[in-house]
Amino acid sequence: METLLDIRNLHVMYKTDDHDIYALNGVNLTLEKGTTLGLVGETGAGKTTTALSIMRLLPDKVGFITSGEIYFEGKNILDLSEAQMREMRGSDISMIFQDPMTSLNPMHTVGTQIGEVIKLHNRDLSKSEIEARVDEMLEMVGIPAERKIEYPHQFSGGMKQRVVIAIALACNPKLLLADEPTTALDVTIQAQVLTMMNELKDNLNTSMILITHDLGVVAQICDSVAIMYAGEIVEKGTVQDIFEGEVHHPYTIGLFGSVPDLTKKTDRLNPIDGLMPDPTELPPGCRFAERCPYRKDICTQTSPALVELGTHQIKCHFPQNAKGDR
Repeated sequence: METLLDIRNLHVMYKTDDHDIYALNGVNLTLEKGTTLGLVGETGAGKTTTALSIMRLLPDKVGFITSGEIYFEGKNILDLSEAQMREMRGSDISMIFQDPMTSLNPMHTVGTQIGEVIKLHNRDLSKSEIEARVDEMLEMVGIPAERKIEYPHQFSGGMKQRVVIAIALACNPKLLLADEPTTALDVTIQAQVLTMMNELKDNLNTSMILITHDLGVVAQICDSVAIMYAGEIVEKGTVQDIFEGEVHHPYTIGLFGSVPDLTKKTDRLNPIDGLMPDPTELPPGCRFAERCPYRKDICTQTSPALVELGTHQIKCHFPQNAKGDR
């Protein structure tokens, strides 16, 4: 398969008046053309920062890529000018942001907002051609074209998310970054939106990075998975490696342990004890050591190397089997 995206040793820092926040600490990721990567981890792990770095949309004068490389189709996008990035955003790389309620401009109709993206990247199209493309995109995401004259407040949460997806896919991007696209939606609408996104991805041959907390969603639509913790990728592999592999990072085992099992009766879920380390003062050694039930002295002193098991990679001194036994 041909590699579309290749992130190498990416470090990102947020600078504030009081602290330097180490958000990403050596992230390495690859994405093949036409595939979907699930990026999973707790809030604060660095998932959204990774997506914003790819788009080069980190907060101005606050977020900084301090080192690393991001290759898209063999070209390091960190070397591109802002004008070149504006051309790339929307046409080659699009992003579905986390909250559809705040992603749309309440002052403009949904048709105007979809048409704006199409016009920006297709300056040779006539007004009637743009309108036809707007109609096509709305119908593609299951919204009648005649509703293009309506405003965001006239749509439900699920319909707003469909409009946001239509905007993201309007120019047939090669890479779609979906940042928890179903968080604000109820379960039934979540399933509909995810099914629609997957079908559109296949029809348009778009690659996708799906940021989510939901391991069930990952199992359903992703080809590969990366588990993120404290700004690092602690485990990655194919979806079979993560869900059926014999050994895992203790953090991955903890994530699966906190998911309800419909085949077992239990009074409580099994949360991972403790909290992620303070990103302003990251500890030496393994970032997960303080929360890990299997830690040894070396874990708190030395950063673990990457254990490679074919397509399966685990950043841990002592990878565990699925039951948590060494």
